[in-house]
Amino acid sequence: MLHILQSAPPSASDAALRAMFAARKSVFVDLLKWDVPVLDGRYEVDQFDDLNATYLILAESDESHLGSARLLPTMRPHILDSLYPDLCENAPPRAPDIFEITRFCLDRRLRASERRAVRDTLVTALVDYALDHGITGYSAIAEMGWFQQILAFGWRCRPLGLPQVVDGAMLAALRIDIAPDTPGLLAAAGIQAAPAIRDSRRIAA
Repeated sequence: MLHILQSAPPSASDAALRAMFAARKSVFVDLLKWDVPVLDGRYEVDQFDDLNATYLILAESDESHLGSARLLPTMRPHILDSLYPDLCENAPPRAPDIFEITRFCLDRRLRASERRAVRDTLVTALVDYALDHGITGYSAIAEMGWFQQILAFGWRCRPLGLPQVVDGAMLAALRIDIAPDTPGLLAAAGIQAAPAIRDSRRIAA
């Protein structure tokens, strides 16, 4: 099931949100060793997890986490303009119809084939959400391995500056353009949603 949610995490009672924040802690803190805040020793939550954030969460029927991403409006402080503006040759993109994709997270318990299916489904959900809400572009920051995958998805994507080493990791900023033909470009590159994962939706604010 695809959940599209907005909520302030410290008081969140939603099981899908709790599972997402726990998965983020498992991936970004336990596995990747990011130096980011952890709430109650269980949830990875930062200063951008507020009422302005939108979460796309793929979950099983019991709301166990499969994959998720956070969208931040670029007209407000976000990761690229607040923490990593030097990754951009020019000013970071800021517009009402441009959002930043952050915390793209695939659950650690997934097998390789499941990871691919969840990844592709989440990518297509991000495009569908953009088309449904008048979003014409996404910005993002990625380590080089993930950055190369993103470039290969078939959509219109370009770097915003030269990659740089930050805290021992090679990072790059990028922009993804979203248009009515983007789903077809993804499909031509083999990026398609798995119907069993996202056939039904739950939308809440």
